[in-house]
Parts: sequence; C-alpha cells; structure tokens
Amino acid sequence: MSLRYDALVLGAGQAGLATAYHLQRRGLQFQVLEAGHRPVGSWPLHYRSLKLFSPARHAALPGLPFPGDPERYPSRDEVVAYLNAYAAHFRFPVVTEAEATQILPDDGGFRVLTADGRTFLSRTVVAATGTFRRPFIPAVPGQELFGGTVLHSLAYQEPSPFTGQRVLVGAGNSAVQIAVELAQVARVTLAVRTPVLFAPQRILGRDIHDWITWLRVDQLTLGHIRRLPSPRNVFDPGLYRTAFRLGQLDQRAMFLQFTAQGVVWPDGQEEAVDTVVFATGYRADLDFLRGTGALDSQGEPVQRLGVSRTVPGLYFAGLSGQRALASATLRGAGQEAALVVEQIARGQP
Repeated sequence: MSLRYDALVLGAGQAGLATAYHLQRRGLQFQVLEAGHRPVGSWPLHYRSLKLFSPARHAALPGLPFPGDPERYPSRDEVVAYLNAYAAHFRFPVVTEAEATQILPDDGGFRVLTADGRTFLSRTVVAATGTFRRPFIPAVPGQELFGGTVLHSLAYQEPSPFTGQRVLVGAGNSAVQIAVELAQVARVTLAVRTPVLFAPQRILGRDIHDWITWLRVDQLTLGHIRRLPSPRNVFDPGLYRTAFRLGQLDQRAMFLQFTAQGVVWPDGQEEAVDTVVFATGYRADLDFLRGTGALDSQGEPVQRLGVSRTVPGLYFAGLSGQRALASATLRGAGQEAALVVEQIARGQP
C-alpha cells in the first residue's frame, strides 16, 4: 500500500512549486506529481522569444531570488532554468513523468492514479496544473472552410515559417509581442474585439509592476471569477507603439467569418489570408477531476479562493482569477500557495 501523504500536489510548474515550498515549511508530508520530465511547468512550450512583462524582481518564487539583474525582463528559457533550479535548491520530492489521470475517494482522503499505473494516497490534493496547457480557440463561422492555417499561439515558436505570408493575430500582451515579431517577415494585422491600448512599461523611472505591487492592486481579492477578460491595456517599453507608428503592422476590428481563402472584415471586405494565430488564452486542464463532482458543466472547478466547494480536501493553485489579478502569475504564485497551505494545515488531525 502506498504511503498516505498530508498532501499530493499535481503539477510542478510555478504554482505547484510554490505550494511545495509552503508545505515543506509547515513540515507536512507531501509529494509533487509532474506529467513532464522536468519541474518547469508549461514554460518550455511557449514561443522562443517570449519575455516576461514584469522585471526579474517580480518573477521570483518564495525563498529564492531570481538571479541576475532585477531590472531586466527574463526570457522563456531563463524562467525554465529558474524553476528547475528552484526545485533542486529545496530538494522537493518531485516525481516526474507521473501524469495524474484519475482521483478517487479513499477512506477520508484520496487515491490518485497515474498514467503509468502507479497509485498515491493522500489526505488532501492540490490541483496545480495551472491554466496554460489547454489552449482555447474560439468558434468563428466558416472556419471549417478555410484553406489556410489556424493555430493557437501555444503552437507558435518563431517567425521564419511565416515569411512572406499574410497573417492575422489575436490581441493581448502575448499576441502583440508575437505580432510585432512576425511583422519582421510577414504582413501582419492585429485583429481585436476591443482596441488594444498601450500603457507605458515604466512610470517615473519605475516599472509599472513596481507601482502595482506597492499599491497592492494585483492582490485585491476578486472572489471567484470564472475567467478573467483579455486585457485591453498592453504594457509597452516603446517597441510596440513604434512598430504600429512605422506601419510595420496595423490593428483592425475582429473579422466576422472565415472564407475558403481568407476572412470577411466588419465592413464587408473579403481578404485572402494565409495564417490566423489565435492568442485567445487557455482553459483549466482538469480532466483527472471528472466524476468527482469538483467541476461544473463547463469543466471549470467549483471553488472559492482555492478551496473546492464540493469536494472536501481538494484545493487549487494557479488558476486565473482564483483570488486576485496575479493569481496565475509568477509574482502571485507564492501568496496564493501560502493561503492554500494554511487551509490544509488547519485541517490536520
């Protein structure tokens, strides 16, 4: 029979590792199960040129500063290296290549089954798989007729395959970064439902996230929001507005439908398009909870502030809008995890 832990953490990305840190500090017996082969979450899947929209000082998990210049904006690969080093530094008990496939009730706790046939028993479970593994692409009329390429931004890696193409990209911080990069090799339009407004990355010599942190804006409790809306404001170090001003790309209202060759714009104009990149966010990847009563009819967790409202002993970490604006970010992971682990510790026999 497998050891019964105080907590099983599902996922070793930023949310799972922050949870492990607080469980370790509390002296609780726990195990982290990670589907991949490294404790780095979904970061390696994102496009190669990705840079954080906040400085390194705001990218650290609890207990270990992000290395290097705290003013710089770390790259995707730097975040991957940091998360890997973080898990090693604290010697967290992480089991890799252990994808949780089913959770079953077991004598007042849980039995967690993995894809390779292993079983883990625990008093509580923290679902920390985050919201960046299950890309969401909206249904647009005529999409089945379109002869070009439709992909989610998660499938985008670098611009060279799109050289010479006509490309449309969705909106938001990542979409703008991708669109500006693609504009170096392709003819690009940012297709938006509401106009993107560019906000300065730095105010009075300080990054906007310094001000947000000092004013505690991103820690204001939101309660349970099923899904945060896409941001209209994009923080810009100056690069993005310059690209639009120089005519390297433009911004138009979202197209109405696909055609066989392209799209139809709101003014009725039809245009041939090669590729559409939807940067339309993600949905929670929680299939292992199906059948437990933890999810609603849309597959979303029934929770408040990281605590399941329908399954005692089940918790969540890293969900978008779980408690505050920063809940699903590196800078918010530590505080979210601390609150969840406090609830777990209170339930100790």
